[in-house]
Amino acid sequence: MHAPYYLEDLTVGQRFHSETYCLTEEKLIAFASEYDPQPFHLDKTAAAATLFKGLAASGWHTAAITMKLLNSGGAPLAGGIIGAGGEIEWPRPTRAGDILQVFSEVIEIIPSRSKPQQGLVRVRSETRNQRAEVLQILTAKLIVPRRPQLQSAVVD
Repeated sequence: MHAPYYLEDLTVGQRFHSETYCLTEEKLIAFASEYDPQPFHLDKTAAAATLFKGLAASGWHTAAITMKLLNSGGAPLAGGIIGAGGEIEWPRPTRAGDILQVFSEVIEIIPSRSKPQQGLVRVRSETRNQRAEVLQILTAKLIVPRRPQLQSAVVD
């Protein structure tokens, strides 16, 4: 894994990808039971009669797994993954047995004028399954610090 990236290390078009994560039916149902208890997340029979045509993970579960994968090396940013907003889409459901992986691309870098120690980076992340089907698209605005030696140079 690469050392954490500071603002100066990033370029538009730069890509990252995460490790993988296998979503089991047990984990899918446990998350939904706690955070999104709807029939299509909890019960196979009830889910079969919905637009999902079967058990589907909560979109928030997919988002949480995405965050886990980004944090474990899928977006090696200095200071961590600090969000400042974004958009999320779920073009298709995540299913039990799906093996998830996140593919990210830097789409914009905006150095801060008012806070010279950091900048804003827009990153588009696709969470895909083992068939390369896109299950989630997250376009996030992230706060990324500048290198410490450059922070002092900007202030001096």
